Amino acid sequence: MPMHFIIYSTVTTPRLQYILSTLLPAMGVNHFLVTTNLAAFRQSVAHKINYSPQPVDANEFWIAPSNLLFQKNMKPQTIECFKWEGLPVFFKTTSPHIPFDILAASFYLVSRYEEYLPHTYDEYGRYAHTNSLAFSQGFLQMPLINCWLEKWKHALQQFFGDAKFSPRLFNYVPTYDIDMAWSYFGKGYLRNAAGYVRGIIKGQWADIANRTKVLLSYTDDPFDVYQWLDNLHREHSLMPVYFFLMAQKPGRYDKNISPNNKYFKLLLRKICVMYKTGIHPSWQSGDAGYLLLREKNLLVKTVGKPVIDSRLHYVRITLPHTYEALLEAGITNDHSMGYGTINGFRASYCLPHKWYNLATETVTALTIHPFCYMDANSFFEQKLTAQQAGEELQHYYDVVKQVNGTLVTIFHNHLICDTPQQQPWRNMYEQFLQDNF
Repeated sequence: MPMHFIIYSTVTTPRLQYILSTLLPAMGVNHFLVTTNLAAFRQSVAHKINYSPQPVDANEFWIAPSNLLFQKNMKPQTIECFKWEGLPVFFKTTSPHIPFDILAASFYLVSRYEEYLPHTYDEYGRYAHTNSLAFSQGFLQMPLINCWLEKWKHALQQFFGDAKFSPRLFNYVPTYDIDMAWSYFGKGYLRNAAGYVRGIIKGQWADIANRTKVLLSYTDDPFDVYQWLDNLHREHSLMPVYFFLMAQKPGRYDKNISPNNKYFKLLLRKICVMYKTGIHPSWQSGDAGYLLLREKNLLVKTVGKPVIDSRLHYVRITLPHTYEALLEAGITNDHSMGYGTINGFRASYCLPHKWYNLATETVTALTIHPFCYMDANSFFEQKLTAQQAGEELQHYYDVVKQVNGTLVTIFHNHLICDTPQQQPWRNMYEQFLQDNF
């Protein structure tokens, strides 16, 4: 099998190996070798990329390195952004081919290096998006690494002339967080009785009427959007992923239908037969780690299939502890890489990639699937109208498609349900699919 690229470095490190193994295949480079043997590099007939402080060969594409990929600790980095090919970049170098260390800069962003450093938290105890370089420098709304890769690939094609890159296709993965499968149905006598009392106290007579109609089977529960979604998936040939909250005890942030409810179990089994299904680890599991495995095992027992996918409820991630806990529970695919406060690209990247644990300097078995759009961010945090949210969603579709990435969106059944308040959002999502797929 032909060797397409050879990369020379005076020393190789886990960080360097990781970022090359992440970025080069994403660019369409399927065959490459990393070497510290200068003689072998000079003698090679492959396309040569030199990642060392000095030029070493007349036919090389030189990337002058910064220090980040050769360090073994975590410390604040000096970052000054400037423009290259119209894009913000940092870790400036002296190379005439590319004026910044694209490998180190990509590693800094995709590894979430800044989240391991001391930082402030948002109201839910999460890493605040306002801490991030992407937010402060105004590139949160673009998959910056993927944009860099497109420019780098073009530079390599121009330099080598005959460099070959495998094409990659745009992909869309709709995902759904089912925090509460139904609004009234399946909640049991006590929770519905409390709902009636609350409705009477607040004078919510329409809610009382709707609850009664659902409980008497006169109408469907407003949160029951599953057949409608199924019809959309079939019409547009989509393969979604569903994440179910399985907390066994209700809590302040965990208000799901009891996982022991027989109708909820039937819903889980029905969806699992058609689509990939994952665990939505509860808020409580973030405080009591043993609950994560218990909730996952309960889902496995209910659906009768292995469960290897997750998305954290409220996107409650603390690195590295949350991801370490997921791996310990047997989760190998996590879909939480995004913010719960604003839409955008948390890791500045829109392709699945392995998690690099900076605490142990190892590539792990956990694959991260970044998302960039969540309806709850548009609705609750950014205070957008349905029309504005549709325009925002279209923006993310356009920028991800431009770099042939993977667009992952999150919708909640209760935000696209068939109620007067949510009907515009339901229509927005349906129109987005109609326009693009």
